[in-house]
Amino acid sequence: MFFVLALATTAGVVLLCTQCPEIGIALSEESRDFHRLKNRTTLPQTSDFDNSFALGKVLERGDDTDRWSTSRAGTLDGYVVTIGNASVELANCYVPCSRDIHVNVALRPDAPAREQIVLEVTPRMRSWASRQGLDWSEKTLRRELLGRFVHFEGWLLFDWTHAKEAENTSPGNPTNWRATAWEIHPVTSFKIIR
Repeated sequence: MFFVLALATTAGVVLLCTQCPEIGIALSEESRDFHRLKNRTTLPQTSDFDNSFALGKVLERGDDTDRWSTSRAGTLDGYVVTIGNASVELANCYVPCSRDIHVNVALRPDAPAREQIVLEVTPRMRSWASRQGLDWSEKTLRRELLGRFVHFEGWLLFDWTHAKEAENTSPGNPTNWRATAWEIHPVTSFKIIR
C-alpha cells in the first residue's frame, strides 16, 4: 500500500510512505494477478462463500491444490495459535510499514505448525478497518485474539509460493511450517467466539 522513501537528514534517516499499487511490484502478468488477489479490498457477499471450506477439511491430508477456488470466500473457526508481522514482500512493494499480519489458526491452541493454517490481515484491510473505527494492528490482534477461539471470514487464496513448505502439498518435508498453502487472504472480518 505504501512505498518507502528514505531521506537523509542531520538527525538520521526519515522514512516516508506513499501509495503502492494493488499489483505491488510485479514483472509478469501472473505476478500482477496474484498480487491483485492478495490485495483485494471488496468484501465478499453471501453468494461468494464456499460452504465446504472449514478447518477440519483444510487440515485433511493430501494434495489440496485444487480443493477450492481463489474466486470464492470462506469462513473458518479455530484457535489462534500465533500472530506476527509477515516479511516484506513484492505484493506490498517491499515496504516495512506495509506488511501483512499472519494469524495462524488450528483445531487446538497448542497445535504444531504442520497443523495450522495461515490467515492474513493485509495493510489495505487494516486501512479499511481503521475507517470503520476498528484497530486491526498486530499489537491489538495479538492482545485480543491470541489463544482464543475465533470465527474468521475472507477471500480464499492458494499461496503457491509456500506449496513446498506445506504438509498437504509437500508431505514430510522437514522444513514445513504450515498444513496447507490455502489461506484466508485477506481476512475481511472476525469475531471472538470464546
